[in-house]
Amino acid sequence: MKQAEHQSAAHAPPYMHGLPRALILAGPTCSGKSALALDLAQRLNGVVINADSMQVYRELRVLTARPDAQDEQRVPHRLYGVLPAAHKGSVAWWREQALAAMQQAWSTGCLPIVCGGTGMYMRALTDGLAQIPESAPDVQQAARALVAAEGAPAVHARLMAVDPQTAARLKPVDSQRVARAWEVWQATGHGLDWWQAQPGLPPAPCRFVAVRLAPPRPELRQRIQARFASMLEQGAVEEVRSLLQQNLDPTLPAMRAHGVPELAAMLRGEITQAEAASRAIVATGQYTKRQATWFAHHPLTAEGLTCTVNACFANSEQFSERNRDEIVSFILRGIDAPDSGP
Repeated sequence: MKQAEHQSAAHAPPYMHGLPRALILAGPTCSGKSALALDLAQRLNGVVINADSMQVYRELRVLTARPDAQDEQRVPHRLYGVLPAAHKGSVAWWREQALAAMQQAWSTGCLPIVCGGTGMYMRALTDGLAQIPESAPDVQQAARALVAAEGAPAVHARLMAVDPQTAARLKPVDSQRVARAWEVWQATGHGLDWWQAQPGLPPAPCRFVAVRLAPPRPELRQRIQARFASMLEQGAVEEVRSLLQQNLDPTLPAMRAHGVPELAAMLRGEITQAEAASRAIVATGQYTKRQATWFAHHPLTAEGLTCTVNACFANSEQFSERNRDEIVSFILRGIDAPDSGP
C-alpha cells in the first residue's frame, strides 16, 4: 500500500471510536502469522504484540521462529525475547505486560496487533482471567515430583477423589496439567475448577477484531517440515546446546518448546538428528491440530468479529494485493463499527 493510502487507512486512530480497538491475529504454528502481522502493521500503523508463550524466551529465537532483527526494526514489536529461559512465564504475567503494551500503542495512535498461537493468552484478554494464588515453590516441585514418581494417570485418580470437577476436564495422561491441578489443590484447598468460577480479572477494556489463519492440513504439514529443516540450517542445534549448558529445570516452559526435548535427546546421543527432526515435526503437527480447534471455537468467531483465511500467509498467489486489501477492509470495518460492549 502506498504511503498516502496508509495514511488514509489510519486517518481515524483506533482510540477515537469510544472503546479502543485492537486486532487479534491467530492461527496454528507455521501459518504465517508473524509475516502477516508485519504486513498489517505497516498498512495500519500497528504495533505487533507477541501472544506466543515460547517466543517470550530470549534464548529461543531460532526454534520459535521469532521475528528477526530486521523485521523488528520495520515496525514496533513487543514482548518478544523478553524473558530468560530460567524464568517461568505465566498467563497472568503476560496479560499484564500485553495490556501495558496495548495502552502504549493506543496512546500514540497505533493499532495493537496481538499476534500468536497460544489460546490461553488470547482468552486472558478477551474473556478475563481467574485469579489463582501463586503456589509456593516447594508445593510446585512436590506436585511435579509426584507425577514423575507415580505417573500422571495415578495422580489424576487422586485428583478425581478430591476435585472431580477439575479432574473430569483433564486427560489422565496430560502430566503438565495434572501436576498443575494437583498443585493448586494442595496449595489452596480448592480446585482449579472452583477458582475459575470465582470473579477474576475482567476482559481487556477494548473491542477486538480478529483475523484467523486456517490453512489446509496438507499445506501446513509441508510448511512445518520445511521450517524445521530451515531451523536446523539456522543453528537450532547450537541453540539447544547453549540452553542445556545452563542446567535448567527440565520442567521449565522453555525446556519443553517444540524441538528442544528432541534435539536435547540427540545431543545426549539417544537418537539421530533425523529421528529428532521427525519427532519434533510430529509433535508440532499435533499441537497445530489443537490450536486450530481452539481458535475455531473462540467466541469472536461466533460473534462474526473474525475474518477466517483458509491459507498460509506467504509469498504466493493465495495472497495477492487484492487478498491483502480485503483483509485490511475487514479490519477497518471492525474498527469503525459502533460499540456494542467490551
